[in-house]
Amino acid sequence: MGSRVLYQDIKPYDVPASLGSLRGPSNGVLTLPLDVYWGPDPDADLDTLSGVTKAYQAILREGASDLQEALLNRDVLLRTWGELLLPVRLRSLWESRFPELTA
Repeated sequence: MGSRVLYQDIKPYDVPASLGSLRGPSNGVLTLPLDVYWGPDPDADLDTLSGVTKAYQAILREGASDLQEALLNRDVLLRTWGELLLPVRLRSLWESRFPELTA
């Protein structure tokens, strides 16, 4: 019997070209699109850590780079990166592209 391949090990993740292209809102309520968040309440309050983690975890895991650029904010991402619960491979991909996330 061969080794199992898990979806988490092959799931494609998208990453924008630069952190500077992340021009999303830094506060207020963000309504998450259905293609990145299909939970019961798509609204995330970016003025709270729980709202930011809800939104950013979903957008990073499921969003294409154009959506990430439109919804993520560079400063918010840098400030909260360490708080986000992300798949190991996704975190490594972003940190290898943007070493400033680990600073």
